[in-house]
Amino acid sequence: MWVTALALFTTFITFGDNYLTNTKTTTRRAALGIIAGSAALPALAKPALAQSSIEWRMVTSWPKNLPGPGVTAQRLADNITALSDRRLNIKLYAAGEIVPGLGTFDAVANGVAQMAHTAPLFWSGKFPAAPIFTAAPFGLTPIEHITWVNHGGGQELWDRLYEPAGIKPFMAGNTGYQMGGWYKKPLENLNDLKGLKIRMPGLGGSVLTKLGALPIGLPPSEIFTSLKTGVIDATEFLGPFSDSAMGFHKAAKYYYSPGFHEPNGTGEAIISKSALAALPKDLQQIVEAACATENIFSLGESEWNNAASLKNLVENEGVKLKQYPQDIIDAAKTATITTMQELAENDALTAQIVDSYQNAAKHLDPWSKISIKAFLTARG
Repeated sequence: MWVTALALFTTFITFGDNYLTNTKTTTRRAALGIIAGSAALPALAKPALAQSSIEWRMVTSWPKNLPGPGVTAQRLADNITALSDRRLNIKLYAAGEIVPGLGTFDAVANGVAQMAHTAPLFWSGKFPAAPIFTAAPFGLTPIEHITWVNHGGGQELWDRLYEPAGIKPFMAGNTGYQMGGWYKKPLENLNDLKGLKIRMPGLGGSVLTKLGALPIGLPPSEIFTSLKTGVIDATEFLGPFSDSAMGFHKAAKYYYSPGFHEPNGTGEAIISKSALAALPKDLQQIVEAACATENIFSLGESEWNNAASLKNLVENEGVKLKQYPQDIIDAAKTATITTMQELAENDALTAQIVDSYQNAAKHLDPWSKISIKAFLTARG
C-alpha cells in the first residue's frame, strides 16, 4: 500500500493539473492533499474506518490481467482501494465472471455493478457517437485525444452522452497507437478486402464495410478462437503488447500498419452517478484522480511494451510486418469522410460531438505537424 500510494503521489506531482478532470470542482491542491494524506494513513490504526468501508463491484470487458487493459483495470481497482485506505474497496470481476465482456455498460446502468472498466467503442448500438471517445479513423493521436477531452470540451459532451443511463465516464487507460490488424493472407490491393471477414468494432468497422469487407463484432475473449477456426479471416485488437498476449500471431502471420481505424486507444471507467454521489467528497476525488493517473501511466506502459513486443514478434515469432497498400489507405480516407457525415446525422448531440472532435483535429493539426511530425522526420 505504501509503495502504491507513494508512486501515485509522485505521478501527480509530475503531471499536475493537466491530468485532473473536472477542474471546476477538483483542484490540484485538493487531489494532492488527498493522495498525500492517503499515503500517511496506513501508519495509523483505524478500526472505525474498516467498519465503515464501502464495497464496489467493478466489471470489465477484458480477460483477467490481460496485458494492457486488463492490467490497467486491476491496477485502477487496487489504487482506489489503497488510496482510500480501504474505505472504498473495489472488487474486480473480469469478463464473464458476472456479466459478459460486452455487458458491462448495462451492468452499471442497472445497478449490478457500481463501476466498469471497458471502452467507448463498444457502445455504438446505444450511443452512435460513443466510439469517438476511444478513437475515430484518421483522427486524434493519444496525446491529442487527451487534450481534446480535458481541454477542448470533450469531457462535457461525453458526460451528456451517458447522462440518460445515469453513468459518469472517465478516461482511465490508454493502449496508445493501434496496429492495423492481423491477416491470414497478405493484402495486395483494395480488392483483397472484398468479402473479408474481420473483427473490427467501432467506426473503423463502418469504414471497412464501405470498402467491401465484412466486419464482425466479437468480445475480446472470443477473438483468438474465431481467428484460428476461420470464423473470421482477420482481426484488429490493440498494439503488439496486448496482441502478443492474445496469441494472434499463432493464427495469422501478417501484421499490418498503420492503425488508421484507431489512432488512439482510450479506455474508460464508467461509474454509476448515484453510487459516486453517495461517496464522501474526498472519496469521489480519489476515484477521479486515480482514473486520471492510470490514464497517463498506462499510455507510457503501452508504448514501452509495444516496442519490445513488436521486436519479439518479428524476430522470434515469424511475424511479417506489412503496410497497407496505398489504394486501401486512400479509399479508407474517402470512406471516413462519408462515415463521419453519416454519423453526425443521427441526432443533435452526436452532431455536436463529431463537430467538436473534428474542430479539435483542425486546431491541433498545425502544431502537431510542426512539433511531432517535423521532429520525427528530423530524428530519422
